[in-house]
Amino acid sequence: MIAYRPRMAHRVRETTHSGWRVWRSDAGRWWATRERPFSIAAEEAGAYRTVDGDDLGELCRVIAEQESLADLAALP
Repeated sequence: MIAYRPRMAHRVRETTHSGWRVWRSDAGRWWATRERPFSIAAEEAGAYRTVDGDDLGELCRVIAEQESLADLAALP
């Protein structure tokens, strides 16, 4: 099992949007789950509440993509 590194998870929270819980799997992959569900419109637009990435940079990009999809879905 890979040890949890709070400082690294804190870095992810600082570089991404708030409201996401971040962790690292036993296999070393980074995961994040949004604390609040997206709207139905955001989900229909393709936003996922739980995402993963090979590294912190990829995870940050994926989280930003999900938030952007949600923002676009909220437009009139």
